[in-house]
Amino acid sequence: MDSHTGRVAKQFGAVAEAYLSSTVHSQGADLEAIADRLRSRSDAAVLDLGCGAGHLSFAAAPHVGSVVSYDLSAEMLNMVATEAKRRGLHNLTTQKGSVEELPFESASFDWVCSRYSAHHWTEIRKALREARRVLKLGGGLIFVDTCAPADPLMDTHLQAIELLRDGSHVRNYSITEWHSMLAEAGFEVGAQHTWKLPLDFKAWVGRMKTPTLYVEAIQSLLQNAPREVRDYFLVAEDSSFTLDAVLIEAS
Repeated sequence: MDSHTGRVAKQFGAVAEAYLSSTVHSQGADLEAIADRLRSRSDAAVLDLGCGAGHLSFAAAPHVGSVVSYDLSAEMLNMVATEAKRRGLHNLTTQKGSVEELPFESASFDWVCSRYSAHHWTEIRKALREARRVLKLGGGLIFVDTCAPADPLMDTHLQAIELLRDGSHVRNYSITEWHSMLAEAGFEVGAQHTWKLPLDFKAWVGRMKTPTLYVEAIQSLLQNAPREVRDYFLVAEDSSFTLDAVLIEAS
């Protein structure tokens, strides 16, 4: 069997195009907020951890000095490089590697950012320490991810359907867990924004090419979940549902 790292690279390499065109990933007020936050930093060096299809990198690049799009998947990075060239983003470069061992010198970046990636990381605390190491004094961190409810019942159902849908899933963290991990890594949490993220079920499983057996298992879990779970995630008849998402800024 593949290692977790190998599985992440393999799975996302195979679905790179789907993530480039995904409405969930290519759009959102969070991308606009990140662009606004970076707009006045025309000299800033930005690192996009677990860049995936590169949407955060594309949003940041027009406003900063340089962006490094960093990911495990060579296929994703090739697509990001091609798309950046098409968009005329000549200050964007790509680099392959693990978030737990960053190949950059200490104090190399003004901003470290990540979007919808951290729930795949096996050693998130180590990755956060690495993010702090490569940040310059006074540098900033911006992370966006889906997050887990504080309630154990809701949390259990969320982790179950996430793992069935995508074998590279590790964990969605609650906001309380995020604050604790960031503090442990030496960050001070600043601005924070949460919202509800609607997911079309067919597109959600199709994007990851989830096997039919697992799709049916997810549908069964959602449709037969306790009433309070169905109400919390706004589960529809077609199994579409809504997740919590958070943008956290830290320094």
